[in-house]
Amino acid sequence: MAAGKEAKVPEAATAQSADAGAAEKLRALEDRLAKLDGLMVAYSGGVDSAFLAATAHRVLGERMLAVLADSPSLARRDMEQACAFARSLGMQLEVIATEELDRREYARNDANRCFHCKDELFLVMEGLAGRLGFSHIAYGMNADDTRDFRPGQRAAEQHEVLAPLAEAGLTKLEVRALAKAAGYPMWDRPAAPCLSSRVEYGRTVTREVLEQVERSEENLRQLGFREFRVRHHGELARVEIARGELPGALKIEMLDAITAALKQAGFKYVTLDCQGFRSGAMNAVLPAEVLARKGA
Repeated sequence: MAAGKEAKVPEAATAQSADAGAAEKLRALEDRLAKLDGLMVAYSGGVDSAFLAATAHRVLGERMLAVLADSPSLARRDMEQACAFARSLGMQLEVIATEELDRREYARNDANRCFHCKDELFLVMEGLAGRLGFSHIAYGMNADDTRDFRPGQRAAEQHEVLAPLAEAGLTKLEVRALAKAAGYPMWDRPAAPCLSSRVEYGRTVTREVLEQVERSEENLRQLGFREFRVRHHGELARVEIARGELPGALKIEMLDAITAALKQAGFKYVTLDCQGFRSGAMNAVLPAEVLARKGA
């Protein structure tokens, strides 16, 4: 499904509108992309993949294609925002179906779940690249991601997928700063990993579980919260809310509203995590030797 062209590409971030170090890394990214004869970008609509796709679109024009994987683990809201951003730039977009839920290795939801997800994505993208004549595939890993536990990086390495942001040394904060300077609306959007990342390890990932998480988070968004996660622990929902937003959540009326919202989505018990939101909270239960492997 191709996105139509509706608007001009915003001006690129420049040394005058972004930190000098980040601007230098941006030039390195542009130089790297310009050397490619064609590029498909794994695009989710998050700030990293969106900035990479937008930059590649600006540098390569018709020689780049953004590829958005549509699956039950992608929230409908995130998909709509990703498509809208692509349309705003006139960026070529292909929406593909991935079937990671059909993989037993993925559905069983162990520490390697992300590997199987990315393996499925890159296999489908390789098939599309072969049909359309694209010689390179890239994804939005940044320099900070290399220090985190991300099994999907191993899949990227096995499929020889490029990581131009990381190669240029761009960190998450620098990507956000450059996206802001370029006028991209997603520059300050909270991170939005796949819905499966909300499900406790060892609990089977199903369409019903993911739909329950998605309904719960949409209900919290309607209550006015911006940065949060609903962690799925069977009958129990563990709600993480950014510490800056916690005072508003701790009012009795709001606690009642949160409880009602998540019970409406199907949870029997609702608890508010006193530590607040933190990325990768589910990884805290993993053994140290697993975490030490990071993306390896």
